[in-house]
Amino acid sequence: MVQLHPSEITMAHNVAQRRSDDRLPLLSNNGRFRESPLRHLWLGLQRSSWFLIAFLAVFITYLSLGALVFSSMEQPLNRQYRLDIRNRVEKFLFKYPLIPEQELDALLMDVVQATNRGVAVTRNVSSEPNWSFGQSFFFAGTVVTTIGYGHVTPLSEGGKIFCIVYALIGIPMTLMLLTALVDRLMVPSTWLLRYLNAKLGHLYQPFNIRVFHLLVIATVLVVFFFLVPAGVFNVLEPDWNYLDSIYYCFISLTTIGLGDYIPGDSPNQPLRPLYKIGTTVYLLIGLVFMVLTLTVFYEIPQLNVGSVFLLKSDEYLANASTYDSEKARIQGGPSLGGVMPSSLGSSTTSAVPFGSYGAGYGATEEESGRPSRQIVRVKSRREEDSPSPEDTTPVHARP
Repeated sequence: MVQLHPSEITMAHNVAQRRSDDRLPLLSNNGRFRESPLRHLWLGLQRSSWFLIAFLAVFITYLSLGALVFSSMEQPLNRQYRLDIRNRVEKFLFKYPLIPEQELDALLMDVVQATNRGVAVTRNVSSEPNWSFGQSFFFAGTVVTTIGYGHVTPLSEGGKIFCIVYALIGIPMTLMLLTALVDRLMVPSTWLLRYLNAKLGHLYQPFNIRVFHLLVIATVLVVFFFLVPAGVFNVLEPDWNYLDSIYYCFISLTTIGLGDYIPGDSPNQPLRPLYKIGTTVYLLIGLVFMVLTLTVFYEIPQLNVGSVFLLKSDEYLANASTYDSEKARIQGGPSLGGVMPSSLGSSTTSAVPFGSYGAGYGATEEESGRPSRQIVRVKSRREEDSPSPEDTTPVHARP
C-alpha cells in the first residue's frame, strides 16, 4: 500500500469530483486550475460538434445516394406500369365508346381514394368489414407499436380524435412494456455471456467473445422472427413469394411499416380475425427481440461509436487526460488511465479513458484483455461515501 499525503488525496478527489461539469476549470499537474484543452476548438466548436457536423454531411450524402438508387431502379418500372394502365383504359374506352373519359377518370379516382382508406370496392374481395374485432385489434397494434401501415385509417372525426389520444397513451405503455421485457431477457443473455467467457475466455479476447455473443442473439432473431415467419406467410398468403414475406417481416419489425404488404387482406382469407390477432402477437414479440438485439449491441462499447457525437465526450476526454496525469504524478509512476464512466449517462466507473470505450457487463481489466495494473486504493475518511461493489457493477451483470 502506497502512503499518500493528505493534500495529494484531496487533490485527486477534487479532480474526480470536477469531471461532471465541463464549465469548471480542470486541475493541472502543478495544482493550478486551467481550462480544458478540448473545451473549444476551431471556430469555437467542440470536438464532438465537428464530429457531428461531419456525420451530418455523411448522413445527407447517404440519403442522396439512396434517392438516386431508388429513382434509377424504380422509375422505369413505374413508367411501364403507368403506360400499361393507360393502354387498358384506352382499350376500355374503345370497347365502350358511350362512356365519357372524364366520368371514367372520376370513377377511378374514387376507387383509388377508397382503396387508400382501406375500403375494398371490387366484388372478388371478401365482404368482411375492415373494423371487425380482429381487424381493429391489428390496427390498434400497429398504432401503439408505431408501425402504422396506413392501409386502414379512421374515417370519422371521432375516430381520428380517439386515435390521437389512444396513441398518446398507448405508445409510452408499449415502450415501458418493451423495456421491462428486455430487462428480463437480459438476465439469461448475461448468463450466456458468462458461460461463453468461462468456456472460451482462455482462447479468445473478451471483445471477440462478446461479438460472438451478439451473433448468437442476432441469429436467434433472424431465424425465429424473419426466416421461419416468412415461410409461414409464404404459405398463408397466396400472392406472396418468400422474398415478399422476408420483406414484410423486416419492414414491420423495424417499424418502417410501408403498408404495401398486409397479411390477411387477400380475398376470401380463412379465419381472418384470428389471423390478424396472431400477426399482432408476432409483431409484439418480434419487437421485443429486436430491442434485445440492439441492447446487446450497444452493451459492447467498442461498437457504440455514436457516443463520440455527444457533448459529454469532450468533458470525459478532458477529465480523463487531467486525472491521468495527476494520478501519475502523485504515484510517481506511469499513466494509468482516467476514471471514466463506462457508458455515457451511466454511473458505473472503469479505469480506462473515454477513447478506449471501456468494458461493459461489469468486465474487469483482466476480462477486457488489457494487462493488469497496480491500482493505488486510498480509503476516504468517510467510509459511507465510498461506493459499494454493487454500485459499480451493471445491473444485468450482478449475481
